[in-house]
Amino acid sequence: MGLTVTSGSGRTWRLTGQIGSGSEGFVYGVDDARPLVAKLVPDPPDPEAYRRRVARLVRQRREPRTVGLLSGTPVRLAWPMVVVRTAGGTEADRVDGYVMTDMRYAYEPFPHLLTASARRDRLPGATWETALRAAASLARLLGELHSEGYAVGDLKPDNLWVDATGRVGMADVDSWQFTDGREVFPGRMRTPGYTAPERIGTPTARPPDPASDDFALAVLVHQLLMAGLHPFAGHPADGGDYLSYDDNVLHGRCRIVDRTSVLLPRTAPPADLLPRRLAELFRAAFTGSLRRPAAVEWERALTAELAPGRLKACAVDSRHVHTVERPWCPWCDQAERAADSGPRRPGEAR
Repeated sequence: MGLTVTSGSGRTWRLTGQIGSGSEGFVYGVDDARPLVAKLVPDPPDPEAYRRRVARLVRQRREPRTVGLLSGTPVRLAWPMVVVRTAGGTEADRVDGYVMTDMRYAYEPFPHLLTASARRDRLPGATWETALRAAASLARLLGELHSEGYAVGDLKPDNLWVDATGRVGMADVDSWQFTDGREVFPGRMRTPGYTAPERIGTPTARPPDPASDDFALAVLVHQLLMAGLHPFAGHPADGGDYLSYDDNVLHGRCRIVDRTSVLLPRTAPPADLLPRRLAELFRAAFTGSLRRPAAVEWERALTAELAPGRLKACAVDSRHVHTVERPWCPWCDQAERAADSGPRRPGEAR
């Protein structure tokens, strides 16, 4: 027998099966004519606070700042539409959650654009231009969220969606930090590899803010433009043990900041794949002594790289797109190293 959830007004939905899970909850399909899913959170740290958080987000859905964020097609945010609880059982057995838009109807999971095999299967027409467009779309969305007083706090690939044109959507809205009147609903989550250095290693996580989101944005943009390579990937060049991305973050081990700080395999995309203005933004984002570029700065710079004349197609394979600043094709170089992360022609062997 499947799960059933009900809203405070008595509306009932039948859930059709689990389709995903995260650090806090589980996502289920919903038997409805509209593309909907339900997220259930079995054990929030404070159940009453969680119910209040979701109820406030549902109410904010009708406020002008959120109406603007939710405008356009396809919808960019899997915003909570209605608070629900599982039906049946005792009060202690019931699980809280909410119904939201099913992002699968318009998007692919964001990680599909980061790995060559998934990209070829699910987004076969994607090129480096698509990655640029996705980076600009993500920066634009994040900038809009910041301007309306939201901080994502746990910005990572698993919370993001992307379509074949590079449009980006976002889920897990219930983990954001936001205010409602005088009440602050703090962000709680953080993910290794996508956490700003000021939020790493503290027993009590420093609350997220736009600057910490901007660090995660820079990591994601780097991954988009560097064929999935994390900017803090690499074995410490001083001979020490590799521990984690976060350890590299805390010790400033980042190729784009200091080429001598890490050792990477020869199959890694070359650092000069990036246009100069983007490389400068990455250095500022990952160097603690510099001001971290904001999402709006990233959007401007990424959009500028999409301008006519800024991209060039390879003479050997027109689907190998790269910046005009690079005199030869980096994707052909990758293929010669047996690390082809660029698109292949239809029917070409893998």
